Amino acid sequence: MKIKSKKYIFWIIIMIVLLNSVGMSIVLPLLPFIVGKYLPSQQIVVGMSLLLSVFAACTFFAAPIFGALSDRYGRKNILVISLLGSVIGYVLFGIGGALWILFLGRIIDGLTAGNISILFAYIADTTEPKERTKWFGFIGSAMGIGKLGGPALGGLLGSISLALPFFVTAALIFVSGVATYFLLPESLVPEKRTKHLTVNSFNVFSHFKDIFRLKKVKLLLILGMLFYASLGIFQFNFTIFLKDIYKWGPAFIGTMLTLVGICEILSRAVLLPWLLKHFNERSIGITGLIGFGVGLGCILMSLFIPSVLLIALAVIFIITGEGLFDPTYNARLSQSIDESKQGKLQGVNQSLQSANNVIMPLLAAAIYFYSPATLYATATGIIIVAVIVMAKYIPKSKSV
Repeated sequence: MKIKSKKYIFWIIIMIVLLNSVGMSIVLPLLPFIVGKYLPSQQIVVGMSLLLSVFAACTFFAAPIFGALSDRYGRKNILVISLLGSVIGYVLFGIGGALWILFLGRIIDGLTAGNISILFAYIADTTEPKERTKWFGFIGSAMGIGKLGGPALGGLLGSISLALPFFVTAALIFVSGVATYFLLPESLVPEKRTKHLTVNSFNVFSHFKDIFRLKKVKLLLILGMLFYASLGIFQFNFTIFLKDIYKWGPAFIGTMLTLVGICEILSRAVLLPWLLKHFNERSIGITGLIGFGVGLGCILMSLFIPSVLLIALAVIFIITGEGLFDPTYNARLSQSIDESKQGKLQGVNQSLQSANNVIMPLLAAAIYFYSPATLYATATGIIIVAVIVMAKYIPKSKSV
């Protein structure tokens, strides 16, 4: 594949990710209102939590299986199926009519989830190791752009009809599926595919066993679990923290979340490519982790020294740190295994993140209820452990 055609294909992938991100973030402002049609106001939070948990639980079981199927039948076919599952899920949300229909939509979407892990496997199939960090960064930046524009569009469409944003989301993801089918060539050639599927291919825990048996991969996944656990604490608690501790309203919190989106785009699309020209990926990843930890430390400090500046610095350090570590981590993970198991590996990685999305909100809420300072001290401590693991136990990649 020529370099020019490679770049053309990668920009198609970026477009698919952008459409998906816009589509998924469109519906976020509407969830409380759509759930509120079927539950009393005091139960809306519970209903939303259950919907998110059901989706994450289904993804936990489905992602490794879809990844393994992509190793056998190719990335493109499985990606199209995954996208169509999301289309059905959002159409059911738009139709509504009963709470069980909303849950059915989330279950179908969760059981066919895996599009991001398959796209990561696609990039791993078609790039040299040294190129992957840059493209993983661009994917993250596209997600950030979608997260910035989606909620505003969702609020506008929701003012017309609560159902409209869900149908628009389904349409955007359907366009992604059509673009995948007609514009994206298959990346995994038949001779590099897994030759056979067994009963264990549909057992999520057998995939975990296979992947964690590989020592280098296991260390990387442990590193990722530490990082995403700490990131989960920030993501699921930060707005509550600002509301409770700083007494901020929606406008101030929205401004800070806009800063999150801007930092996410700039760190991945501008800063990361520049750093890759001057430093190796391992150094950039460690720097990202340290910056992330500094940001969490700023939040902890702001409990004792109230300051808007500290909060702004915390966001800049945390999101920039995430923007530097996350792509280097995913690139290194993709380099740790050959093409025939790339889908399985990415599926297990996505499954672990889904487990994190189920567990961390509950755990973070329990610790936060006891003490906000303890929660952010715990998150900072986890990142310190992650820095030690990466610096001491993750060697420099041979490909860098």
